[in-house]
Amino acid sequence: MGRQHWKKIWVGSAGNMVEWFDWFVYASFATYFAGAFFPSGNPTAQLMNTAGIFAVGFFMRPVGGWLLGRVGDRKGRKAALTLTVTLMSASAVLIAVAPTYGVAGYGGALVLLVARLLQGLSVGGEYAASATYLTEASDPARRGFASSFQYVSMTAGQIAGLGLQIILQRTMSDDALHSYGWRIPFIVGALGAAVVFYLRRNMLETEVYAEDTSHSAERGTLRALWQHKREAFLVIALTMGGTVAYYTYTTYLTKYLSNSAGLSKQTATLVSFTALIVFACLQPLAGALSDRIGRRPLLITFAVGSTFLTVPIMTLLKHVDGYWPALGLALLALIVVTGYTSINACVKAELFPTGIRALGVALPYAIANALFGGTAEYVALWFKKGGIESGFYWYVAGCAAVSLVVYVTMRETKDLDLARVKAGEGTGAGDGESSLTTAS
Repeated sequence: MGRQHWKKIWVGSAGNMVEWFDWFVYASFATYFAGAFFPSGNPTAQLMNTAGIFAVGFFMRPVGGWLLGRVGDRKGRKAALTLTVTLMSASAVLIAVAPTYGVAGYGGALVLLVARLLQGLSVGGEYAASATYLTEASDPARRGFASSFQYVSMTAGQIAGLGLQIILQRTMSDDALHSYGWRIPFIVGALGAAVVFYLRRNMLETEVYAEDTSHSAERGTLRALWQHKREAFLVIALTMGGTVAYYTYTTYLTKYLSNSAGLSKQTATLVSFTALIVFACLQPLAGALSDRIGRRPLLITFAVGSTFLTVPIMTLLKHVDGYWPALGLALLALIVVTGYTSINACVKAELFPTGIRALGVALPYAIANALFGGTAEYVALWFKKGGIESGFYWYVAGCAAVSLVVYVTMRETKDLDLARVKAGEGTGAGDGESSLTTAS
């Protein structure tokens, strides 16, 4: 792969790293800044208010998917990617400079709310914009490999956020972190977004988009998306199992090992940190494999593994007594999840024609992520509070089983020529022989 292709991969996926860095540090540093924006007295109430503002970001993701997906289809992939990173940078700056309750009363909480609205918009659009760009800009024979960097960058953002948290916790006092130290990661996030903005200002539009001649007035609209409703529902269904499993073994894993398995927070954090590094390294390998054997074998392997292994893995994780057994089980789970994460970006992009591709990926994915991925931790804690924590294991397995049905019945998309996918021609399950034109 030439230097130009690597540059496209880097520019197309770098925003995901900053995006997920910001998303992660808000959640992980909330315990330090919750008291800064709400009246003192009840720490639990402060955290709940902060968590409520965090939840707003998930509600905004479908809105961001619609808005930025529309921009991507009507104005171009470059325009959408530049806009997402602008929103991303603005949200980080707002949080970094937000006044405290002692200075501005609830004005600081209002700034925090606006920042989360912007962050939700940018997250909702960034995934689809970068997925579409990476898929269209790459060599047709290496689309799986190129699009796998979507989750490499997303995971790298979480690793960077986790690493910065560990560094700050070990170099600053608890009082300093509560006073001003919590602002540091948001300053870092804003600087990172500024760098990505500069890179994207100089990026080239994809040839697939630039050469597309279907300039319909309905391009990038909900009306046009409805003509591909089968593919849109397919995106929701194939995302369902993958996003629940991903959130379970990444963002929720540390809390699960600490609260349910009884490991120390330091050990649980180290398990997650190590597992995520290995997970990120696996993505390109699995993506390259899909370019050789197809997307469906990897998706089916993920779904079968997640359906039948989730309950045993989660049950064993609850009873681990140290770092190594916890790491071994976490890695087993993430190896299974890699079958989904490594290629889901290109699979979704390959389902739609150029004029509706960005919105077709963005909106259904954002809806599925808000319904299933974003709620995974809350569902897990609801089962735990009800005294039937194992119910969550079956929930994750059940979501994977639904996606398995979709993977088995959908058609292979590896060899499709993206430039020749026509409007009204779907790859959804059960529509007879595929009418999509394959690469010659």
